[in-house]
Amino acid sequence: MKISTTAYNGRPSVPSEGAVQIQVPGRSARPRGVNFANLEKRLGGLASIAALMGFWEALSRLVLPRLDPQFAILVPPPSRAFMSGLRALLSGELLRHILASSERVLLAWSVVAVIAIPLGIAIGWWPRVNRFLGPIVEMVRPIPPIAWIPISILWFGIGMTQNVFIIMIGAFFPILINTVHGVRSIEPILIRAALNLGAPPWKLLRKVVLYGALPNIFTGLRIGLGVSWMLVVAAELVAATSGLGFMIEDARNFLRTDIIFMGMVIIGCMGILMERILRRVERALLVWYHGAQHHE
Repeated sequence: MKISTTAYNGRPSVPSEGAVQIQVPGRSARPRGVNFANLEKRLGGLASIAALMGFWEALSRLVLPRLDPQFAILVPPPSRAFMSGLRALLSGELLRHILASSERVLLAWSVVAVIAIPLGIAIGWWPRVNRFLGPIVEMVRPIPPIAWIPISILWFGIGMTQNVFIIMIGAFFPILINTVHGVRSIEPILIRAALNLGAPPWKLLRKVVLYGALPNIFTGLRIGLGVSWMLVVAAELVAATSGLGFMIEDARNFLRTDIIFMGMVIIGCMGILMERILRRVERALLVWYHGAQHHE
């Protein structure tokens, strides 16, 4: 049996009858052209957003004015919202509101992370702590964070402290619950191996328990960050003099629906931006975890 090889320049030699083709490792012999799969991964999301904006624009300019002119005012085209955002950005007003909301979100989220992660590790690792604190957590967790707004205004008044408190209430439980789950989902064989090697309790807690729970902790941090952006709007709608939520409420009073939609889009973009940054930090710190997932 004759064997025919493929040359490195991608030009196969002419095989004789009955020959078996074997690809010699080297430069790929695949036909050149557009890689549609890679293009879809890179631009698929942008294409869907562009299609949604185009549909929204056509609906607001061509369809709604014919159906109900008054309702068309309440659903402005995205181009009008974009121009309103551009004017607010050039005036500096939009940047002021973005910085105010971002400050509240990051401050509340950071404080919650410092409190909820150690508490979650303690509840997940020590049964006695779970017996005392577990029922309290389960009793308070179902209370909606918005239900705390009236009493928080009485406690803290209208301002930064009240807004941060509401955000902390909402971000606390996703981080806490995911930390507890991460600790309890550690493989027992890892703990037994560390004990057999003579690891002291605090080193076991730091080297095995904390490292093993980090993937779930980061999941809780990402969820808590998203919840924080949801609640900053709710807090600013009723008890703030700055921020994106305040801007949306102020625009409602003047029937500026273009500013309302612009503020909603910016909130979504800020949430995506911070979540992407957190994912990059996670991948940098948990190389061992993501590398194992990639190989699987």
